[in-house]
Amino acid sequence: MQEADYIIVGAGSGGCTVAYRLAEAGHSVIVLEAGGSDFGPFIQMPGALSYPMNMRRYDWGFQTEPEPHLGGRVLACPRGRVIGGSSSINGMVYVRGHARDYDHWAEMGAQGWAYADVLPYFQRMENWHGGDASEWRGQGGPVHVSRGARDNPLFDAFITAGAQAGYPVTPDYNGAQQEGFGAMEATIFEGQRWSAARAYLRPALATKRARLVRGEAARVMFDDAQRAIGVELTDGRILRARAEVVLAASSINTPKILMLSGIGPGAHLAEHGLAVRADRPGVGQNLQDHLELYLQYAASQPITLYKYWNLPGKAWVGAQWMLARKGPGASNQFEACAFIRSRAGIDYPDIQYHFLPIAVRYDGRAVAEGHGFQTHVGPMRSKSRGWVKLHSPRAEDAPRICFNYMSDPEDWQDFRACIRLTREIMGQAAFAPYLRHEIQPGAGVQDDPALDDFIRDHVESAYHPCGTARMGRRDDPLAVVDPLGRVIGVDGLRVADSSIFPRITNGNLNAPSIMAGEKIADHILGRHLPGANLEPWLHPQWQHAQR
Repeated sequence: MQEADYIIVGAGSGGCTVAYRLAEAGHSVIVLEAGGSDFGPFIQMPGALSYPMNMRRYDWGFQTEPEPHLGGRVLACPRGRVIGGSSSINGMVYVRGHARDYDHWAEMGAQGWAYADVLPYFQRMENWHGGDASEWRGQGGPVHVSRGARDNPLFDAFITAGAQAGYPVTPDYNGAQQEGFGAMEATIFEGQRWSAARAYLRPALATKRARLVRGEAARVMFDDAQRAIGVELTDGRILRARAEVVLAASSINTPKILMLSGIGPGAHLAEHGLAVRADRPGVGQNLQDHLELYLQYAASQPITLYKYWNLPGKAWVGAQWMLARKGPGASNQFEACAFIRSRAGIDYPDIQYHFLPIAVRYDGRAVAEGHGFQTHVGPMRSKSRGWVKLHSPRAEDAPRICFNYMSDPEDWQDFRACIRLTREIMGQAAFAPYLRHEIQPGAGVQDDPALDDFIRDHVESAYHPCGTARMGRRDDPLAVVDPLGRVIGVDGLRVADSSIFPRITNGNLNAPSIMAGEKIADHILGRHLPGANLEPWLHPQWQHAQR
């Protein structure tokens, strides 16, 4: 048996963050992680991002149930099984989300999580390399945030085409105005992935007050007073917590561990012969994600990354990166993006674009047409909700996962809008020198039934699962944790990962997950940062543009 003040389950974005802040404050911490080292080029080279999420060494290998509204397709649900968690296998895109996302959280019962409350935590965590610190951005924090060089002319063509189509250009989508086309930001520093392991876990271990233990959690242990006192591992070892246990095992594994510990929907636990410690029907429910399509275009000039898509080219990219941390391998190649509205009357942007200067499949294989480029596009606020359930009472068994993708009729309307708006943007003069023709969906796919068939067959997860242990008021029967991250119905147990999000945010989830870790750590320590002054939002310069 090992003992510490705090046991943190999961060395991912939230768990690494909490570990560092608690160790920094003088507490002893044990971080439990089922995965191994993040050493090696497949993780550390930004340009190799497609590899780790397809490697069983680094990924839990989760898959969905056959999705009923996608013709029974089974989709991958990668989650990092490595120090750094999913921040070590993701695309490194850095998006805070829109201010109104967090205001909605507060309105849904997560008091103290409005944008004015969370902005100081985003600033504290950031070391922003895009300009000077300001009322919006932070410098000196653990998380390096940078912008790519945008050397390829296709990036600027994408931003210019957006302006030609009538959309705003934003100087900083993580600052005062998310809406518009602009440069994308990434957790990359000096040509290397800057994961939560680099930003938080290694500094935590360096304090000597935090220890890393390898193993898989089986359940949280409680005393007779319903207080969490430790964690039992699948191999029988026990980690004892003098103060609290913090679950940060992902929005898939955190609800699984809660249910194996007797916290969850009572009837579902009883089905598996598990004693009910706290009947919380919201555990495993409210599962959300972003879906996206790859809209692909053949290039009329040989200026795309396809020139490296052969053995000599990949060797050259790898050698440049290994020797100098430079070249195409030093970027995730997502260097331009956009946030727009799908139609008039939408309160704030509900579509996100990533632009990539190669036409490539999700498994990393280039399309047959050679030189090309693509946009990843999808709606941000689907009303569809899924679930995570136990497959068995054995901790070694993967949970059952169903996102219930595309179950809301508006999802189809929104994705059709994504395709049609993208075609309008790509048809602007800025792309005339570069675009030969549309590869996917193809010019023949035009009416609603044809678009729906394409969507059903080609839509993919953007790998942003969240919401399965959502925050809310303690009297909310579907809330799992209160606004301080404490699990309702027991003591001494908190959650500090994307499970607690009441609603998915606009964009990629790594930045909000780290922010949640920062804020939950302060709640554990009984402190908080003063709320931000958002008066600049009232200035006409920052009023949200409406196309």
